[in-house]
Amino acid sequence: MSGPTRVYVARLAGLPVYDPNGDQVGKVRDVVAMLRQGTQPPRVLGLVVEVFARRRIFVPMTRVTSVDVGHVITTGLVNMRRFEQRATEILVLGEMLDRTVTVRETETTGVVFDMAMEQWRTKDWVLSKVAVREGSKRFRRRGQSHVLDWSEVSGFAQVEEGQGATHILAAFDSMRAADLAAVLHDLSPKRRKEIAAALNDERLADVLEELPEDDQVEILAGLDTERAADVLEEMSPDDAADLIAELPTETAERLLTLMEPDEAEDVRRLLTYEERTAGGLMTSEPVILPVDATVADALAHVRNAELSPALAAMIYVCRPPLETPTGRFIGVGHIQRLLREPPSELVSAALDTDLDGLRPDDSLVAVSKYLATYNLVAAPVLDDEGRLLGAVTVDDVLDHLLPSDWRETDHPQEVDHDGS
Repeated sequence: MSGPTRVYVARLAGLPVYDPNGDQVGKVRDVVAMLRQGTQPPRVLGLVVEVFARRRIFVPMTRVTSVDVGHVITTGLVNMRRFEQRATEILVLGEMLDRTVTVRETETTGVVFDMAMEQWRTKDWVLSKVAVREGSKRFRRRGQSHVLDWSEVSGFAQVEEGQGATHILAAFDSMRAADLAAVLHDLSPKRRKEIAAALNDERLADVLEELPEDDQVEILAGLDTERAADVLEEMSPDDAADLIAELPTETAERLLTLMEPDEAEDVRRLLTYEERTAGGLMTSEPVILPVDATVADALAHVRNAELSPALAAMIYVCRPPLETPTGRFIGVGHIQRLLREPPSELVSAALDTDLDGLRPDDSLVAVSKYLATYNLVAAPVLDDEGRLLGAVTVDDVLDHLLPSDWRETDHPQEVDHDGS
């Protein structure tokens, strides 16, 4: 094993993992350890590594040849089966950060903000150090920080109710919402609830959109009703409608009543369509522009970082009103084409007006064929009067074409690299 003999775990989060040839295998998402009796430091068993398709696998420390600043190197022989946490195992980032512990000598309490692991002469890795930030009696003043031996603190063996999430979120701060959702999915319901409580509404909404429905319902149920309504407002209307449809009728109605009227109206309208139809798949908030908009206007709108790539690929030109359902639909502007036009040009001069658009009751199969036929990543949905109701994007179609548990289930073609 090369590299430093002591490594702080929070700094491992997100580090790339390479094989001996320099090819990236994945990214570190957590460290797996096993608590031991008395004051013996926990043994580090291995790393949780996220590979393709956001699947998390277990890499034993015996397969790790180097842990250095900026990367981890393995032997290249890794088992590609999905990681499943055992009852005797603990996730260092997911479960040990933000724990309240007691310093044995002084009986003072503090919160764990990092831990260090190091390799003993026996080649075993252990959690040797605990970085603790003490509480402060002074209002709004951060307490002192200490790095202590494992034997100098206690409290990890007890279940802590109301554990914080400040430091785990700091470790995962640069993660995309989809990656953070994968982390949350593999944690205990208790820990998911605590982390959800610490996220701001917008970030939690983004994460919820990437979680399986069961996790979405569980997390939303753990929030107070007013906050749940606020989070639903931050979600895209189609995702919010899908989630509300999974709730008991009384709960759903209460949340819709608490939401802002305009947001609730969009969701209610989407709930009137069957799930596997264009109306049930569409979002009611595509990029809609008037006929006098310029190419510069269109490009400015699609720069919005909150738009998915599929929604940002196309703009929809309509007569007023520009809120769905709009006035008469004129045509679509493909951003790839608009990039070749002068910024001062009117978008109406570069529209695709040949697309008939989908109807809200078109089936999932019909929507899929439409996108494939015209090589599109998004498509307009129109009512019988030619008004734009929304847009269907290819990512929402894939969500419904794939098995409902696609985020969790391994696929037959994915095999173990070492055959074990």
